[in-house]
Amino acid sequence: MLGSTHGTLTTDLRARVEACGETPRAAVHCTAPASAGDAVPLDVSGRPLHSDVPDLDRLFRPESVAVVGASDTDGRPAAGITRRLIAWAERVGARIHPVHPARSAVYGLPCHPAVGALPEQVDLAVLLVADPLPVIEELAEAKVKFAVAFASGFAETGAEGAAAQEALAAAVRRSGLRLLGPNTNLNAFEEFRDDLEGPAIALITQSGHQGRPVYALQELGIRLSHWAPTGNEADLETADFLSYFAERPEVGAIAAYVEGLKDGRSFLLAADRAARNKVPVVAVKVGRTETGARTAASHTGKLTGADDVVDAAMRQFGVIRVDGLDELQDTAALLARAKPPTADGVAVYSISGGTGAHFADLAAAAGLHLPTLPQARQDELHQWIPAYLSTANPIDNGGHPVGDERGRKIIDAILADPSVGVLVCPITGPFPPLSDRLVRDLVDAAEHTDKPVCVVWGSPVGTEDAYRTTLLGSSRVATFRTFGNCITAVRAYLGHHRFTARYRSPFADAPRTPSPSYRKAQALMRPGEQLSEHAAKQLLRAYGIRVPREQLVTSAAAAVRAAGLVGYPVVMKASGPQLAHKTELGLVKIGLTSASQVRDAYRELTDIARYEDAPLDGVLVCQMVQRGVEMVVGVTRDALFGPTVTVGLGGVLVEVLHDAAVRVPPFGEDQARAMLAELRGRALLDGVRGAPPADTDALVEVVLRVQRMAMELDGALSELDINPLMVLPRGQGAVALDALAVCR
Repeated sequence: MLGSTHGTLTTDLRARVEACGETPRAAVHCTAPASAGDAVPLDVSGRPLHSDVPDLDRLFRPESVAVVGASDTDGRPAAGITRRLIAWAERVGARIHPVHPARSAVYGLPCHPAVGALPEQVDLAVLLVADPLPVIEELAEAKVKFAVAFASGFAETGAEGAAAQEALAAAVRRSGLRLLGPNTNLNAFEEFRDDLEGPAIALITQSGHQGRPVYALQELGIRLSHWAPTGNEADLETADFLSYFAERPEVGAIAAYVEGLKDGRSFLLAADRAARNKVPVVAVKVGRTETGARTAASHTGKLTGADDVVDAAMRQFGVIRVDGLDELQDTAALLARAKPPTADGVAVYSISGGTGAHFADLAAAAGLHLPTLPQARQDELHQWIPAYLSTANPIDNGGHPVGDERGRKIIDAILADPSVGVLVCPITGPFPPLSDRLVRDLVDAAEHTDKPVCVVWGSPVGTEDAYRTTLLGSSRVATFRTFGNCITAVRAYLGHHRFTARYRSPFADAPRTPSPSYRKAQALMRPGEQLSEHAAKQLLRAYGIRVPREQLVTSAAAAVRAAGLVGYPVVMKASGPQLAHKTELGLVKIGLTSASQVRDAYRELTDIARYEDAPLDGVLVCQMVQRGVEMVVGVTRDALFGPTVTVGLGGVLVEVLHDAAVRVPPFGEDQARAMLAELRGRALLDGVRGAPPADTDALVEVVLRVQRMAMELDGALSELDINPLMVLPRGQGAVALDALAVCR
């Protein structure tokens, strides 16, 4: 067993790591923010540490609009769009200018032959032309701020369309204007109700039709402030609107339908801004399956990204991922309207004991906390609820108390309990007059509390007056149609506020300058090659990651001497740049206890290597490390997000169970520990069947050091695989027994 060199992470990590020339990600603090006028600060891998918030006010509320390609010819698509734009401009108070070379007037408005002939500088140009590229230069000369391109036939169609889109994007970059689209639609110019109050939902979609359920929430009294249909995102992208909406005071939540991301880093920076501003982001992200990813690519030409990485990145920055559009609308609506919780407890109150038990079972299984109400509170409730019914939580009133003044008293008493942060009342079907009186009492009570009151109206009819008038007429009660959607929304609501209460931007602490470890590592890299195990372990040593005592030898006699120095028993392994799976080839010998075994093993290993035509840089004679939990820590590159860090169960289990968690740098110690909590085999680290608890602090330290390596060597390291990383009993550290590194 190795001796103890690992100390407590929170007290010793900085000193021990700095002693080896390395500063851990969790301990870095930026002290020199960029001043006004400086370029955007970059992290150690050359990636931006913040993004500017685009000023999109004149896109959504322009004072003047040009409609290029305007038409009033009946039956033409451009005519219908022009008519809708004229009506929209009138609603928002914008002056509108049709542009068409062959028309003098469109719908009674003067029509101009070209953008250059407009009577004023316009804020927004809507392009109703098949090819927007030739118009971009005209718009630039006229100093137009924004343009919207509806034309399709770009990246969503394949390689030729992608080339056309890149040409369009390049022209936009040269022009200085900002472009929405191409392949977008009219959703930005929808009619939003202005008679609704309270925090609003801002909507981002890459498919206009997929935003319709959220837009329809206005008919239920929920305010919508913006709709950004991003289309192919040749210029403006989801991240731009996410950043913009996160700064808008009227926005209470952002709902998004995302098929693919243009740039992973931009998305993370935007999500970080929303998290810092405590603005919830709820998203449907297509791409969980190969079919979904393929279909999304054909629709908007987006890269959906490896779904496990996208999923992890969203969790990392507090984006709430849901699967269905019904979940999107219900979750966004609750998050937009509900005030921060005073407690994380959920109370379930119902007419029927069966209904309450069913909902409580599902809620508890989803991870919601259903506190048992204090005995004093239960005794209070039993003033109005028969003694034979449960008031512990769920609370069963038996039905009759809701028909008179007792009903409101019960609700008020539940809401008054400090352990209750959310009240949920599932009503599986209408049962007038009891259900009608219950609904009125819930609505009245909701007006006098800051705690969310949620009702699940389970009737499949939905025409009942208690539902259509009383529940939907309330701006305080959150109404759901299914148990599942209610539980999803409540869990997201409580989770969002827990997350933002402790959130600290990882970009604030991201290292900006290379460490001494980086300079050591540079000398070890071999562009385009896989490193031998010996070289890969030298790379780990450069970053302060512990490896076994070992020596690289090139003769049997040297192997015997090395074994004596390392200490029996030993492990012997062939080491060469082409050896990725040594065990399968018989190139690993373990438990060697004598000089004769070492000599024989050396000859056998070199014979096998010659037979396999695998060049060696030598044979490793290694200390044999036992009694630990085998883990894997690695680095891979994602097409969207760049380097990612993975941790999971190691050895053969990594291939059998695929039990791993992933994060996108930068992240801190909290996320490293969260990765361990996600593992199905987490109990192995806690100690099972008499085994001692493993040194999880040491494991977290390795994850953070690997992250630093991934960031600093982003341009040079393609893949890193430490497997197994032997995590020893608590206080004894972790040792990288094997490593594979591939250079870019």
